[in-house]
Amino acid sequence: MYPVFGKANAFLRDESGPTATEYAVLIAVICIGVIGALSSFGGHMDNIYTSIATTVPTGAAS
Repeated sequence: MYPVFGKANAFLRDESGPTATEYAVLIAVICIGVIGALSSFGGHMDNIYTSIATTVPTGAAS
């Protein structure tokens, strides 16, 4: 009847938008998990490197 209603109906039936939104949410959750894991792991690695630096001689004094 009216071409505007046909285009609006096609737009409402298109499922590509929600799929992209779902992928965006999934990527955001994964990024938050990775950042949290790296933050936790980074503090532990700092302690390990500090321990190594204090244990290994520098070689400056002969």
